[in-house]
Amino acid sequence: MDNDGDDVRSIGGALAAKRADLEAELAHLSAAVPDAGGISFGKRVGDGTSVAVERLTQVAAHEQLGDTLAAVIRAQAKLADGTYGSCDSCGSPIAAARLEALPWASQCIACASRR
Repeated sequence: MDNDGDDVRSIGGALAAKRADLEAELAHLSAAVPDAGGISFGKRVGDGTSVAVERLTQVAAHEQLGDTLAAVIRAQAKLADGTYGSCDSCGSPIAAARLEALPWASQCIACASRR
């Protein structure tokens, strides 16, 4: 991808902002859970079950945020080494519309659809 200085700074700024947001959200999700006050997990639906479901949801969200953070860090590395905008799998250019929608994309649509 041919990037002039302004484009690189703009993309770099957007990636840095996304990374900071993701890191803050991950820190929030990773924070210690307040004591549930002795809630037991029995057969009846109640507070214990609600807490368990909430934690499972948070674990899934944490994993997804971690994956996105890894992609943002990869995009920052590609920007720094001059390979931003090229597919990690096939080397073809990633469509500008894809990068606009997902600046941390590291694969073209064809390669990403094969995953």
